[in-house]
Amino acid sequence: MGATQDEDTLDDIGEVLETIADAAGIDAEVEVQERDGAIFAEYLGAGDDLAILIGHHGQALDAIQHLAHRIAFHGLDARKPLTVEAAGYRARRAEALRAVADQAAQAALRDARPVPLDPMSAQERKVIHEYLKTRHDVETYSEGQEPSRHLVVAPAGP
Repeated sequence: MGATQDEDTLDDIGEVLETIADAAGIDAEVEVQERDGAIFAEYLGAGDDLAILIGHHGQALDAIQHLAHRIAFHGLDARKPLTVEAAGYRARRAEALRAVADQAAQAALRDARPVPLDPMSAQERKVIHEYLKTRHDVETYSEGQEPSRHLVVAPAGP
């Protein structure tokens, strides 16, 4: 019996990620699994080497994730979210973004004005949107055009 489409997709993602690591001269293993209807792939290896795959503010990792998603799901109707992680970068960055969100929310409420954040990727903006959406005292929205698109944290309206 042959592999299922899901197994083929996981294999394709693994192959793409391994090819990218090899091309960058990085000795890293790739682990790919499906969890709760989403695909999680992780580069495993020495953290300093993996920094090349992460890039400045995760830009290389975002590009790798986008590329792997496009290749793995090309021509398929059913697509699943894909997250590519390396050396725990995304988890550490999400924690830092939540701290920035808390500070911005406090400032917005204290000063009763919107607080614009620095430009960030759509994925990072989403982390903050999702984190603050449970609060009823502030709201978030994005402004500007890429690559200067940024998030604004403002006191919630009446």
